[in-house]
Amino acid sequence: MRVLLTITTTARPATDLGYLLVKHPGRVQAFEQSFGTAHVFYPEAGEDRCTAALLLDVDPIRLARTRRTPDLSLGQYVNDRPYAASSLLASAMANVFRTAMRGQSRERPELAGTPIPLRITLPALPCRGGPELAETLFAPLGWRVEACPVPLDERFPEWGDSRYVTLTIEGEATLASALNQLYVLLPVLDDSKHYWVAADEVDKLVRAGEGWLAAHPARARITRRYLANRHRLVRTALARLADADDAPDDALQRHPIDEEPPAADPTAAEPGSAEPAEDVAAPPVPLAELRVQAVLDALRAEHAATVIDLGCGTGRLLSRLLQDPFFEFVAGADVSARAIEAAQRRLSPGLLPRAQADRLNLFTAALTYADQRFHGHEAAVLMEVIEHVDLPRLPAVERVVFGDAAPRVVVVTTPNAEYNVRYESLTGFRHPDHRFEWTRAEFGAWTARVAEAYGYRVRHVPVGDDDPSVGAPTQMGVFVK
Repeated sequence: MRVLLTITTTARPATDLGYLLVKHPGRVQAFEQSFGTAHVFYPEAGEDRCTAALLLDVDPIRLARTRRTPDLSLGQYVNDRPYAASSLLASAMANVFRTAMRGQSRERPELAGTPIPLRITLPALPCRGGPELAETLFAPLGWRVEACPVPLDERFPEWGDSRYVTLTIEGEATLASALNQLYVLLPVLDDSKHYWVAADEVDKLVRAGEGWLAAHPARARITRRYLANRHRLVRTALARLADADDAPDDALQRHPIDEEPPAADPTAAEPGSAEPAEDVAAPPVPLAELRVQAVLDALRAEHAATVIDLGCGTGRLLSRLLQDPFFEFVAGADVSARAIEAAQRRLSPGLLPRAQADRLNLFTAALTYADQRFHGHEAAVLMEVIEHVDLPRLPAVERVVFGDAAPRVVVVTTPNAEYNVRYESLTGFRHPDHRFEWTRAEFGAWTARVAEAYGYRVRHVPVGDDDPSVGAPTQMGVFVK
C-alpha cells in the first residue's frame, strides 16, 4: 500500500537537491506519520541528474484511527486511499519537506530562491475531472503537463479509463514553489481529504498559495475543492486572496464546487492528449507582488534603511524587507493580534538566521494612538491600510504617523476606485472590510492636504498596468520631508 512521488533535477551539481530537501542523497530515511510511514531515498544521484523519491507506506488501520468521527462501515478499511496520491501525500510532504517548502536552505540559501529545472512525477493520482483538469490547474503556473489516464484494466480496454492519471509536470521553478503548488493541488485534483477540514486550513491555503494562487484563473475552483466546499471557509479564503492581489472578491459568487470547467485555452493541449501545450503563456505577476516591489523601490530610492510597516498584516512586506540586507532594521505593527501571530508564523523568528532575527521587531498597536514604538524609523509604510480605516478616524492616523512619529519618508498605497470597472464581476468595494476607495483625484487631494499640513512633499506612482482611461489598479504616494 504505497504512494510514490519523484522529483528530478538536471541543475548542476544536481546533488544539491539534497541540500534543498535537507535529505542526504546517500541515505534512506523514514518518517513516521499518523497514517503510516514516509520514506525518502534517491534512486539516482549524480552531478548531471538527481532524483529524490518520497514513498508513502500507508497503514489502513492507522488511517482509520485518524478520523475524528467513527466510521462503522467496512468502507473505512476497504478503499483506494492507501494506493493513490492525495491529501495523504500532501500531508507527508508538509511534514517531511517542511524546510524546503519554506524556501530555506542553510547550506545553499541562494539556490533555495533560484528557479531550477524540475521534473515531478506521480504514477497514480486520483483526478476527478480527468487529464483536462490537471492541465487546467498546472499549465497556468508555467508547467508542461503530461497527464495520462490509467485504464481500469489493461486486459479489458473496452472498460475504459479509471479516474486516475499518471501525472508528470516539467519546467523551471524554485523547489519551494513546486512543493507548495503540489501541496494545494493534490487534494484539489482528488477532491477529497482524509481529515476534517477546519478553520486553520484557510491559513494553510493562503500560506502555500502565496505568490501564485491569487492570480490563478481557477483560484475559486481550487479554493472550493481544497476547503471541501465549506462555504464560510471558502468565503474567508477568497476574501483574503482578493486582499492579497486587489482582485475582486469572487467569494461572493455562488457556484457549486463541481462547476463546469472553463472554456478550453486555445494554447492548451487537445482534451485527452498527453502532449503538453507548446506555448503556455507565463502567469501574470500578481498585483500584490507588483505593489511590494514598488514599495521596496521607493524605500531604496529614498535611502531609507530602517522601516516600520504600519498595518503589517501577515508580514508579506516584512519578509521581503528582511531578505534584503540593505534594510538595517525592520519593524511591523498591526492592531490585530491574530495578524501578528500569522506574521510570526510566516517569518518564524526563532528559525531565522541571527543576522535577520536581530533586525526584526513585531508588536500589536493601533494606528489611531501615538506610540513611542513608532518613533525612530527613517520610513513608515502603510500598504493597503488607510482604506480599512473609518473616514472620521483617518485624521487620527494622520496625526500619529505624520505628526507624532514623523519619519523622514512615508509610503502609502491604496486601491484606485476608477480601476474597479476593469473587474467584470466586482460589485461594491474590492474587499468587504474596505471603508472607502478613492479615485485618483480624491487620493491626490488627500495627499496634498497631508503633505502641506505636516511639512512633506509628495509624488505619486501608479502600480500595475496603467490604463489610459482609468489609471493603474493601485495608487501610491511617497511623502518625503
